[in-house]
This record gives sequence, C-alpha cells and structure tokens, in this order.
Amino acid sequence: MESGRRKGLNGVLSSLSLLCVILDIQLDGVLGATHVEIEQHLEMGRKLLAAGQLAEALSHYHYAVEGDSKNYLTYYKRAAVFLAMGKSKSALPDLTRAIQLKPDFLAARLQRGNILLKQGNTQDAREDFETVLHRSPDQEEARDQLMRANKLEELQEEAHAAHHSGDYSTTITVLDRVVELSPWDPESRELRADCYIRLGDPRKAIHDLTPTTQLRNDNRAAFLKLSILHYSLGEHQESLGHVRECLKLDQDDKDCLSHYKQVKKLSKQLDSAEEHIEEARYQEAIVKYESVMRREPNVPYYTNKANERICFCLVKNKMTAKAIDICSEAHQRDPRNINILRDRAEAFILNQDYEKAVEDYQEAREFDTENNEIREGLERAQKLLKLSRKRDYYKILGVNRSANKQEIIKAYRKLAKQWHPDNFREEAKKKEAEKRFIDIASAKEVLTDPEKRQKFDSGEDPLDPESQQGGQGRPFHFNPFESGGNYHFKFNH
Repeated sequence: MESGRRKGLNGVLSSLSLLCVILDIQLDGVLGATHVEIEQHLEMGRKLLAAGQLAEALSHYHYAVEGDSKNYLTYYKRAAVFLAMGKSKSALPDLTRAIQLKPDFLAARLQRGNILLKQGNTQDAREDFETVLHRSPDQEEARDQLMRANKLEELQEEAHAAHHSGDYSTTITVLDRVVELSPWDPESRELRADCYIRLGDPRKAIHDLTPTTQLRNDNRAAFLKLSILHYSLGEHQESLGHVRECLKLDQDDKDCLSHYKQVKKLSKQLDSAEEHIEEARYQEAIVKYESVMRREPNVPYYTNKANERICFCLVKNKMTAKAIDICSEAHQRDPRNINILRDRAEAFILNQDYEKAVEDYQEAREFDTENNEIREGLERAQKLLKLSRKRDYYKILGVNRSANKQEIIKAYRKLAKQWHPDNFREEAKKKEAEKRFIDIASAKEVLTDPEKRQKFDSGEDPLDPESQQGGQGRPFHFNPFESGGNYHFKFNH
C-alpha cells in the first residue's frame, strides 16, 4: 500500500514537472515577443519624437514602460517627451524612477534638478546638482545651476522679509527676479498676486494667479481668488467660470459654493435686465438694475453699471426729468463714460435744451474721437441748436418732443383758435396773430407728418429751403393771409 502511494506521488510530481517545463517554454516565448514589441515601441517613439509628433510618441513610450518597468532608460525617454510637451510635473516622477533604478544616472539627476529649480524647490534641486558635481566635478551646467539655486534661495528669503514688513512694492521687484529663475513656482506668483491686490492692481493679480491653477494640484484657493477678483471688476461671467472650476474639484467646498450662489444670482439679474432692454421692456430692465444695486451696493462697478443702464432706459421711455437726474448722478460716478454722456445728451434733446446736449456730445467726443455714433449725435445736436434759434415747432405748439399725434393736434387746435386773426381788430395785433397762426399751422404740418417730423428731429427743417439738401426744399410756404385773401377757419370740437 505504501508502495502504491509512492507511485501515485511520483506520478503527480512528474506531471507537475512536465507542466512547469511547458509553462517555461510558453513564458520564454511571451517574454521574447514582449521584448521585441518593446524595442519596436521605443524605435517608433524615437522617430515620432524627432518628427515632432509628441502625443503619438508618448503613447509608444507608455507601452514600452508598461512592458518593461525595470528599464531606467525607458523612463528617461518618456520624461523627455513630457518635457517637450511642457508637462514638467508628469516628467518628474519618471526621472525619479530612472534615478531609483540607476542612482549614478547623472543626466536624469541634472534634468530633475533643473525642473525642481524652476518649481522653486531649491533644497532638492541643490542636492541633485551637488550629487552630479560629486561624481563629475567638471560638469559646468550642474555648477551653474547650483549657483542659480543658491541665488534663488537668497531672493526668496528677501521677498518674504519685504512682504512681512509691508513693503509690497519691493516685494514685487524681488519676486520679478524670483519668477525669472523659477517660472513654475506657484508660491512666488501667489505672493506677488497678494502684493498687487494690496496695492490695488487686481488685473496684475489675475495675471499671476491664472497659471497657478495649473502649477498646483487642486488649487481651489486660486480659483476662488480669481473668481472674487473678476467679480470685483464687474466681470461676472469670468467670475462664474472660475468658481465653477473650483466646484469641479470639490462640489462641497463651502467657500466656493457660497460665492457661486452669489455670482450666479447677480449674473442672472444682469442677463435678465439686458434681455429686457433688447426687447424694449425698459421699465422691467430698470427694476432689475435697481435690484442689482441693492444686492451689491459696495461693488462700485455694479452700481455704476446699473446707473448707466437705468439712465439709458429712462431716456428710451422719454422720462426726461428723471433721466437727466439719474444720468447726471451716473456721470459724477463715472465721468469718462461716453455712454452716459450720450444718453444724457439725448435727455437734454428731449428737454429741448440743445446747448447742454451739444456740450455732452462734445465731451464724449473728446474721450473717443473715432466713435461714429457720438460724431453723428453731436452733428444732430448742433443742427437742432441752430434750428431752435430759428423756429422750433415743438416750442411753437408747447409740446414735448415725445408728444404723440393726438397731443399735437389738441395743442394745435387750442392755439389756432386762440391766435386766429379774426379774433383781433387792431392792425398791429392782427399782423402778429397772422404770423403766430402761420407758425402754428406749420408746426402742425411738420409734426403730424411722420417723414417731416423725422427730418426735423434729425436737425433739418423740412419747410426751410435753405436746410434742404442740395437746395431742393420747398420754393415757398403758403400764407393764407397774403394777396388780400379773406379766409375764415372753422374748428370742429
């Protein structure tokens, strides 16, 4: 029985030995094939890299690294592709792995030191450069970079000392040199941005903070700062974009979520107000902009913008007196805003105060000499001023420029009845009445005819031959009281 057991065991061992032999043979075949494939990927990667096809080259180096994770050169070559693509953060782990596999690989150490130096990591960069120089004392690049690392460390300390003492201008000057040596260091850019904010230059702060969102992983703080800065400048769409990027990194971030709700609500109000203006729903737009001012009374941009647009809407609604008041308030807050000057000029025109309209358009033109709308507005205001010194049909009838046809006819009937020459016996008064009656009739003729009224509103008297382009105006104006005629008028009420 014992003998039988031994025979059975021997049989199992023989089978296992045979299986191992078979597996060894198969494994050798697989390893041999993999080695060939790795070489092919490396060769293709080299050719594509030389041709500048970086993304395609990178994919081949990925395959090569996966196929042979112990080859330090493969990691080094993939790191070179990452660097060529501008992805230094991705290159760093490959260089580190290559050094782990071959500690005396000086080219990888030098390359890693260069990256660390640009990232502002002077301590680790210095260690790499010193290691290279210890093994190869004549390595000039390592010696030069070591000097740069030492200089950078001195500048970093100087910048932090200046910042701590509150000397932000000096801090910026020193950090300019720091950033030249370490352009991939987010901390230096963030510190310089802080200085710009304290000195009241948010645009430069934005310029510094923007690249830090890529230089530092999960940089929610930078996204939030950028959002707040854009918001303070009135750029609510850009603000919304940055705070959304913060929430993509962490949708539960309390600070970003709170700011997102604030920006989103204001953005919605502003967009809605502009939609109302596009649809000529000016009163509704005014309500929205008044809500904006209540929501953000401490952000000057939104208060100024709201006043500017309310001024515009009041002019469009022909609410002359209120428009002049609001436009004047907006002008005090933002004196170089040509839109406010344009709108107030239009309000003055509605109020038949042409001299002030001309003044506003002239001031706006000083700020923007190339603006055609301002140029045309100035020319029109000057024409209206010139006309007003001759005959102003609105003033003759005593109506506003916004009066409708029914109001104009009503005013005409009242004045025509009042100034009819038959009402006067004395010759001098009758002559005056005749003149007034003719003016009243002319005013009614012009202001009840849409085409003639449009011409007059543009600064041209359709009844004055001199003002007609090319001298093609009316050759004469009918006077019912000339040639000894005896005319009588009847008014039906």
